Amino acid sequence: MMKVFGKYIRSRREELRERDSEFSVRKVAARLGVQPSYLSKVERGEQAPPTEAKITALAGILGEDPDVLLALAGKVSSDLREVIVRRPKLFAQLIRQLKDMPDHAVLRIVREVRDGNW
Repeated sequence: MMKVFGKYIRSRREELRERDSEFSVRKVAARLGVQPSYLSKVERGEQAPPTEAKITALAGILGEDPDVLLALAGKVSSDLREVIVRRPKLFAQLIRQLKDMPDHAVLRIVREVRDGNW
């Protein structure tokens, strides 16, 4: 997980840095409130991903979805964790059923639940 998360972060940051120097390791680290060496180690997969709060902040800086970055770090947001903990068996069954479904089918279910058309 460390390498996948770090590689993704580095790739995204460098992509943004090509257009804007505000996305150097030093400047992103400063905005995130961490040392540049720490961020560099995270990007190289030598350091575990940061906390949920730092990952969420990093997502904002990089214009990414926090849930995607958390998943790449092997984490789940605290709000989702609370939902799962309330009904663990039900959500385990749901996720296992969804894991092999094609994206379009999962999106259809999400839309139906969101729109109340079920």
